Amino acid sequence: MNFEAARKAMVDSQLRPNRLTDDRIAAAMLALPREEFLPKALAGVAYVDEDIPLGNGRYMMEPMVLGRLLQVADIRPDDTVLHVGCGTGYASAVMAMLAGTVVALESDEELVARATDLLAEQQVANAAVVAGDLAVGLPGQGPYDLILIEGAVAEVPQALIDQVAEGGRLLAVVRGSGVGVATLYRRENGVVGHRELFDAATPILPGFEPRKSFVF
Repeated sequence: MNFEAARKAMVDSQLRPNRLTDDRIAAAMLALPREEFLPKALAGVAYVDEDIPLGNGRYMMEPMVLGRLLQVADIRPDDTVLHVGCGTGYASAVMAMLAGTVVALESDEELVARATDLLAEQQVANAAVVAGDLAVGLPGQGPYDLILIEGAVAEVPQALIDQVAEGGRLLAVVRGSGVGVATLYRRENGVVGHRELFDAATPILPGFEPRKSFVF
């Protein structure tokens, strides 16, 4: 398979038609071999326009959704980013090409090891993978200019919202019982507001499911 041609087709056929106008994001996604961040058996579907399973309920986010989230994020070269649920590290690597520092948080020990190796192989020097509780974040290294949650959540934990810096952003797909909605949270003058962006069928990140309610 010609992966270079597949990457170009992803940008030209999936990202550009879906309002991706930031050339920095397009260049980053053209440069990175997405197939390397997947199990070898799935390399052939690395550039399809859907979420790709990584095992244990985890997924690599659909390229179109990731691209649109990153465009809204408006990542600056001096930004510090917290990537919650980094999986194998693909989105961490993309953001590392745009930001100053990326802290990739992962709770699955196998994925921690895999992401660490892959980022090293791709010579991504400004991203570090840290093992920890995704819902808690890493407050000791915050606050962050951007927090990106890779996977849908029923609600964004307050602990993560508290780690958003002044003027900072948090992006997540919020999904209750229906369709997920990509949502931007922003802290301005100490107050965090949010706005809905677009629908996204991103799978729920394990541990962030809707709370079960009692039926009487």
